[in-house]
Amino acid sequence: MRSLSAVAFAFVLILISCACKKSTKKTEAPVIPIPPVTTPITSDVSFWLTKGDKSVLLQKQNVALNFSNTNNSNTTIEVDANQVYQTIDGFGYTLTGGSATLMNSLGATEKDALIKELFSTEEGAIGVSYLRVSIGASDLSANVFTYNERPAGQTDVNQDNFSIAAEMTDLVPILKKILAINPNIKILGSPWTAPTWMKTNNAYKGGSLKPEYYQSYAKYFVKYIQAMKAQGITIDAITIQNEPLHPGNTPSMYMEAPDQAIFIKSALGPAFQAAGLSTKIIVYDHNADKPEYPMAILADPAANQYVDGSAFHLYGGNISALTTVHNAYPNKNVYFTEQWVGGPGNFAEDLKWHVSTLIVGATRNWSRNVLEWNLAADANYNPHTPDGGCTTCLGAITIAPTVTRNVAYYVIAHASKFVRPGSARIGSTLNSTLANVAFKTPDGKKALIVMNTSSTDQTFNIKDNGKIVTTTLPAGAAGTYVW
Repeated sequence: MRSLSAVAFAFVLILISCACKKSTKKTEAPVIPIPPVTTPITSDVSFWLTKGDKSVLLQKQNVALNFSNTNNSNTTIEVDANQVYQTIDGFGYTLTGGSATLMNSLGATEKDALIKELFSTEEGAIGVSYLRVSIGASDLSANVFTYNERPAGQTDVNQDNFSIAAEMTDLVPILKKILAINPNIKILGSPWTAPTWMKTNNAYKGGSLKPEYYQSYAKYFVKYIQAMKAQGITIDAITIQNEPLHPGNTPSMYMEAPDQAIFIKSALGPAFQAAGLSTKIIVYDHNADKPEYPMAILADPAANQYVDGSAFHLYGGNISALTTVHNAYPNKNVYFTEQWVGGPGNFAEDLKWHVSTLIVGATRNWSRNVLEWNLAADANYNPHTPDGGCTTCLGAITIAPTVTRNVAYYVIAHASKFVRPGSARIGSTLNSTLANVAFKTPDGKKALIVMNTSSTDQTFNIKDNGKIVTTTLPAGAAGTYVW
């Protein structure tokens, strides 16, 4: 029995040994090829590109752009940090009431991700640094309202019934989320109309502010700034009236330059001073075809003392009008506060025009900021006010309900991501087909934004401190170079 047991035990060991060998062979890991090690490209200059055909959208290019003493016959854009112009406040959009509503309608995770993408300076974000908001409704709000409407026949000269309650649902919550990410973002407030009981026609659309309500309207502005401050939102500046020479929007209000001057010197300026407000007062806020409008106000010493500067749109006139005003009043600032993209848009042509005319053109003409118009709309360009609201304003993003990024997103991003507030515009060579502008950033870097407005690829040099780097920008493409 013992010998039989020993034989059986040995047989079992042989079986186990065979099974283990068989199992080991069956589960042997496959051989995985090791990819070749790629050496990272060393480059003095980072190059971010957007093409007009949308095949490349704000993508960092993996190319070596290194400065050298090599000479060639290419066109050269020379950057000169010894020529220093205006300081930059930021780049961004108008956060309309409709934009805030659409953004606030997103799910919590998607909303937070979108706000981070737009306003953070982290990797993958575009760092929007300046916002315009409407004081009351704009034409891209779902309905018309002001912060102190009264029943027919009633007034409220002391502004006892003033309230921003209408903004507490969407605008204020979205602004608070933005400020949590970027507490230093600059916010400009612009009214589309005064309360209707203050106006000559008692209506939201058109009409003018009655002189007897100048003091009351000044108090309205003060209460607005204070109410927003109570919510933790600092209003850096206000314009007195959006498009004062265009009474056709819903809402809107007509205000000529002499009336704006009187309102500033007799009511608004003293009211801000008495309330201890540091909020800037910016005049005009309309097209570049009427530079005489802001200059008429600035020519009045009593009004001039309260005015920080002038704001422009470009639905008429030439961007050079900003320099006309700057040269006449060099101690006053210049701002660019609105330009729309008409839907459905033409990405290639819109990219070319907006980058060359606004990002390059406005800043080359002394503007401290560049703001595109509407931040967000849905697929049907909603919301907007009935009977006079913009029905074809394409947002920088479309929320329908997923998010699509449109041309204004990339136009602003090519500046906002790289040219941070506190940057200074510096000298760079003018070129007829390579529209460009250069900046020195607060961290000591240089950023050059170039728009190839021609129909052919352009190879050119960037020259700095006697050395050059050679690059090629595709036809109709925007490039931002940072070093």
